[in-house]
Amino acid sequence: MIAVASTKPIPVQRTVLFNTRIDCVTLDQAVDQIFDWIGEYRRADEMELPANRYVLTPNVDHVVRLQPNRKRNRSEFSRAYDGASLVVADGWPIVAASRLFGPSLPERVAGSDLTPALLSEAADRGGLRLFLLGGMPGVPELAARRIAEQWPQVEVVGIESPRHGFEQDEQENDRLCRVISAARPDLLIVGLGSPKQELWLHRYYDRLDAAVAIGAGATIDFLAGAQIRAPKWVQRIGMEWAHRALSDPKRLGARYARGLFKFPLLCAAELLNCRRRSIVRVDGTDQDVGERLRPLRGKA
Repeated sequence: MIAVASTKPIPVQRTVLFNTRIDCVTLDQAVDQIFDWIGEYRRADEMELPANRYVLTPNVDHVVRLQPNRKRNRSEFSRAYDGASLVVADGWPIVAASRLFGPSLPERVAGSDLTPALLSEAADRGGLRLFLLGGMPGVPELAARRIAEQWPQVEVVGIESPRHGFEQDEQENDRLCRVISAARPDLLIVGLGSPKQELWLHRYYDRLDAAVAIGAGATIDFLAGAQIRAPKWVQRIGMEWAHRALSDPKRLGARYARGLFKFPLLCAAELLNCRRRSIVRVDGTDQDVGERLRPLRGKA
């Protein structure tokens, strides 16, 4: 099969915060865009499929990882973000910062909200073929059963729970690509944790016969009930990260502690960039200042 790039542009505004390109979309807009891509995939001739798409959902930990390091070239994690077709802000602090530095992101679009929204919309969009990649053994099977009960219009066409260290085994990655492609899912949920899921998508997405993939963190665990999300009121006040850190301190404690230390420093640097942009605008230049001062990641 030959993959060809779609000529349809993403009809949304994009911003750059903390050297990270983010799309200014609501949850509903993200759902519409993903189903547009799925529609392109379904309508395409098998010999001329549209380019595969993947969606990433940065939180504060991702933003910290994406900062340039003078000691080496841009990381593969950064290149994974460059290749994403849609980047939506999972972290509430990122949304709050955008309101200070502009342009403002309309709302938080968490991967664990985006996936259920897509599943709920499937009934009005001709159903949905879903593949689950990630979770401990037994977890994706449980998630598939619960999805069938709650969203009968969604067909789970495959599940895989890769063993620890699989990403370093090229034969296993080849097998996974073949299994996923044979299932031809509309939507591939990759729940391997960060940065593993972003790196895996960057390395292998162009070998997959799937319309859209989402790097979705703990979403498969949430769908299975293996992990419980924070209460809605905790999510509304922007403290879901604290709930997750307390729920799994061994795995997430150090990660969130690093973000708490480094994110204020990134905000200070962003404030300085905003002041520089204001100075350049006074000078009367008509050049895009954001592009002059820092390169825009991803496709413009």
